[in-house]
Amino acid sequence: MKQKIIFLDIDGTFTEPGSNVPPATACEAVRKARQAGHLVFLCTGRSYGMMSGLLTYGFDGVVASAGAYILAGEKVIYDCPLTEKQKNSAMQVLKENGIFRTLECRDGAYTDEGVREFLLKCTKNGGGSELLRWREQIEKSMNIHPMSEYRNQAAYKMVVMSPSAEALIKSQESLKDDFYICIQDSGNRDYVNGEVMNRKINKGIAVEYVCNYFHIPLEDSVGFGDSMNDKEMLEKTGLGICMVNGCETVKAVADDICPSVTEDGIWKAFQKHHLI
Repeated sequence: MKQKIIFLDIDGTFTEPGSNVPPATACEAVRKARQAGHLVFLCTGRSYGMMSGLLTYGFDGVVASAGAYILAGEKVIYDCPLTEKQKNSAMQVLKENGIFRTLECRDGAYTDEGVREFLLKCTKNGGGSELLRWREQIEKSMNIHPMSEYRNQAAYKMVVMSPSAEALIKSQESLKDDFYICIQDSGNRDYVNGEVMNRKINKGIAVEYVCNYFHIPLEDSVGFGDSMNDKEMLEKTGLGICMVNGCETVKAVADDICPSVTEDGIWKAFQKHHLI
């Protein structure tokens, strides 16, 4: 069997949003794929510190912070934090536009006062996997701290939540030289959430970097995801698979759609595509 390298998003793909407990079938799929000689990476927007509970399930590496921090095994092979100038500029512009900011560092995140209340309001009737993830993680205090406790640690990206798309678009215009704002496809006009990312990184760039590191052709890579920050990954991998619960924009670029994580989607897709 030809060796493949598999990249799994976490929230809404490998686990339910905000959870660190994947279904047993998803864990078994990963175990069997690795047993068959394939490599399996987590590929997530989460910071490294927000996925510690998942690493015990056994992976060959991690793409964290949407591609800004990458490990192969326990070896850091890519590390691209924001410069002080980038970070300070983005924080100021977002604040001026009334946008809630969460600054993601390697081992945790720091968030503006009022984010929890804003999230509870926005997710009252559901929401996209990224928004639900943040609600769960803040409620469970998963390495998320008040902004007042931030002590200038290296930061990799920012998660943003805004009452309007206009405020994010205005911010994007001011920050466009250094940053790309990945706006999640929520379908809700009462709020907009997304990620402010260094233009040097995204999950697609990370996939190519990891494939080159292991000398595996891109055509032998497989990506699983559901939200807007997975779009470049599914476009880059040889086989891109979107969860049925994924946003329509990501489904449109995927090669296949699989059942949701709660319907054993990972296991079924691994079987269908002969990864196990």
